[in-house]
Amino acid sequence: MAGTVDLHIHTDASDGTDSPEQLLWNIQKAGINIFAVTDHDTIKGALRMKRIIPPSIRFIQGVEFSCRTSNSKCHILGLGYDEHNPDFQEALRTGDELRRGKFCTRIRLLRELFGIEFTDDDIAALKKSSSVGKPQIANMIVMKGYAANRQEAIDRYINKCRTGVSRIDASLAVRGILSAGGIPVWAHPLGGEGEREPSEQDFRATLRELLAYGLKGLECWYSKYPAMTCRKLAETAERSGLLVSGGSDYHGGNKNIPLGRLNSDNENVGYERLSILRRL
Repeated sequence: MAGTVDLHIHTDASDGTDSPEQLLWNIQKAGINIFAVTDHDTIKGALRMKRIIPPSIRFIQGVEFSCRTSNSKCHILGLGYDEHNPDFQEALRTGDELRRGKFCTRIRLLRELFGIEFTDDDIAALKKSSSVGKPQIANMIVMKGYAANRQEAIDRYINKCRTGVSRIDASLAVRGILSAGGIPVWAHPLGGEGEREPSEQDFRATLRELLAYGLKGLECWYSKYPAMTCRKLAETAERSGLLVSGGSDYHGGNKNIPLGRLNSDNENVGYERLSILRRL
């Protein structure tokens, strides 16, 4: 059974396939009445959703920053922010500039390393997204016949294109979210879809660093994790003084993840398990 809360959702403003209008229809169909749009390094999808949301559904503005710490990569969600705050806007600008630079580097490396050529029209089509990521590029590679499916395109080509520093410092993201009155949350701390799980030592080191920056929440309930793992993460959050959050990481057709799925066992997650809701 799907839950009625989902605080980690992507639209076509980044690497999802649903427009805000399509997403809202799917949200209502799924029976979800509290949700957040958390596109990568952009709030354009969240702002579009804000304009069309009906009063019967509680909408939380969100964002997902692609970040780096001293020893790892991570993703930081920002929930319930004031989008006009200058520190928050600075973090958004920095994230957007780095993501655009990563896109150009990937396109160049795909050509130089693998002979994958994109036309000007291809590039223009990809740039229609406010935040181009691996799924859109992979879909284009498949469409041009270089790979049989999206995952092959990512594994065989995109992941082998090293783009250097292309993520903002986690301290900048956390500081910007806090300054804007939002709640910074470490997203999928045991690895997202297609990512390896960190060692216990690496997890603890990243957690200590993010806590020092002012982290306030942990995404404990996540579509990829078994319910028992989610509960253990919730215990870690509570011991660390962090709020418990949860989300599916829905991307529409770009990932096989249903709206409202907050664990791989499909266990229903009620409002009471997500302490972050009392602060949003």
